[in-house]
Parts: sequence; C-alpha cells; structure tokens
Amino acid sequence: MEKAVKSQSGISSRLSVAPMMEWTDRHCRYFHRQITSQALLYTEMVTAEAIIHGPRERLLSFSAAEHPVALQLGGSDAANLRQAVLIANEYGYDEINLNVGCPSDRVQNGRFGACLMQEPETVRSCMEAMAEVATSPVTVKCRIGVDDMDDEKGLANFIETVSKAGVATFIIHARKAWLKGLSPKENREIPPLNYERVYRMKAERPDLTIILNGGVETVEAGLAHLDYVDGVMIGRAAYQNPACLSLVDAKIFGSATPPKTELEIAEAMRPYIEDELEKDTRLHHITRHMLGLFHGQPGARSYRRILSEQANQDGAGLEVFNKALNAINHVATDQPQKSKELQT
Repeated sequence: MEKAVKSQSGISSRLSVAPMMEWTDRHCRYFHRQITSQALLYTEMVTAEAIIHGPRERLLSFSAAEHPVALQLGGSDAANLRQAVLIANEYGYDEINLNVGCPSDRVQNGRFGACLMQEPETVRSCMEAMAEVATSPVTVKCRIGVDDMDDEKGLANFIETVSKAGVATFIIHARKAWLKGLSPKENREIPPLNYERVYRMKAERPDLTIILNGGVETVEAGLAHLDYVDGVMIGRAAYQNPACLSLVDAKIFGSATPPKTELEIAEAMRPYIEDELEKDTRLHHITRHMLGLFHGQPGARSYRRILSEQANQDGAGLEVFNKALNAINHVATDQPQKSKELQT
C-alpha cells in the first residue's frame, strides 16, 4: 500500500474512535471513514520495537482516505520512541499518541502502558524525545489512576509533569487500572467511572486539551460531556454498532451533509473490498469489522451469520458480501433506509 500523504487541514479531537487492539486496523478505519468524515481515528497500539525491527510497511501504511488518523505507540525507552517517530513521520499521521493506559500483563512486562503512570518523569522523557522529532502533535492517553495511585493529586502530578515536555493534549480514560487481579476486559468494566475527576482536570488546566474516554456509549452522551471537556472518545460502542458514527458529523461537528444509510455505507465499501481482494486480502479481514453495521434491523442476524460463516472460507469474494447484503435487501421497504439513532 502506498504511503499516505499527510493531511494539510487542521484536525479536531471533539470526537474520536479509540485505539483498540485487534479491532482498529486499517480496514476498520477505512470502514469507519465511510460513516464519518470528521471523527479522528486511531490505529491499534504499535510498539516502538516493532516499528524499528518489524515489517514497517504492514504496521504503518494506511489509505490517504483515512485522514484524520492518529498512530498510537507503546514503549518506555525514549531513544526507541524517538526512532519510531522518525520512521512514522514518513507516513503522514495527523497525531502520534503514547499509550499510558493499557493494563495487560504483556504490556506491563514490556514496562509500558498503564504502569507508566507511576513513572511520570519517564513519560516526560519519552514525550520530550518524541516531540523533538515529530512532524505532528504528540499526545498521551492515560487513566485517572493506577493501583493505589488513585487520587486527584496523583493524576494532577502526572499531567503537570508530562505537560512540561510540551504535551498539550491528554486523553483520559475515566477509570483507574488495576495492574494485578483484573484482566484487560475487567479493567474496562469493573473500576467505577469517575467523569468528575476528568472534568476537574480540565477546570484546573484550561490551557490543556482534555479528552474524556470510558463508557461513552452514545453520541448524545458525548455531547453532554463536551460541556466540561474538549473532546470525547468512543470505543466499543463505535465498533459494535458502527452506524452510530453516522450521527457524528452533524451532531458533533455541525455538518449539514445528510448521513449515509447503512446500505449506502455498505455499498461505499464495495470498491475497497474489490481492490483488497485483488491484493489477496481475505474477505473476512475486512467484513469482520462490518458485522454490527445493521445492528437491530430486520435481516441483521442473517447478514452477520453469512459473513461470520462464509467470509473466512478460502476464495471467499464479493459473492459472499452480496449474499449478506441480500439478507438485508429482501426485507427492506421501497423507502430509503434511514440511519438509526445510536442504540447500544
């Protein structure tokens, strides 16, 4: 895939789709971009070591149509992160983000992710190294706390220390992380949400851009948070019911362009699917991100079943995609199908 030309227009983080491991790959981001033209999209987390020593083109390349798009890095070695940013600069990302929020054992063993909240000076050094060479803004994604570091003072000190590196944007997941005893899934659900702490951080640091993440399930809920913070990030809700993103451009960014219907979104993916199939991409690698497109609609169960059972078969092509869409088409009325309000 050709390296993308960097977007020349300014980007807004009023609404973004969270970086999610094994979910927000380039196919997912291209799909989401057919639904919203303005939400900021994030890559999966990629470690600095993988970029330096691994298959760079596969890890970093993306379609220019995905802009605005941010790269999320994982790591704690300032020199490695600096080198990774130098490499990533060639691909034209609109933002480069450091993961200081993931609590998984694998991430902890590499001494990065949420455990770095206990080492604000290390994060500061990393961000200074990244900012020195980055051609786009560098940002941090963190938690409100970790383990026993679970008070306002700890978060405020972390933000104060890291902001001295020139970081102006913090994406804060409004749950603390337990590094031991909870799985990554449980860390997304069990620690209670504390939106007020994030709101207070913004009130105390009006000079910074504060983005709220965690438990935001509807675009309307995101709008409510925007009374207190600069932006909101939607994660699993956007993946499991992607049509919700059709509300973003109008409700969050004030666009007057009518949203696409779910069938129009699916059809917009057809040229991309055709192109990727010619490059020997398996159909499943694309359509697995589209399973929730018709969430709650007649025919949705058959649509999901066909894609789940047949798209991963050897040689599966557009005939499987067409068959899945026919499960929707045969129950559609003569009236154009309207994008539904987000229901998750």
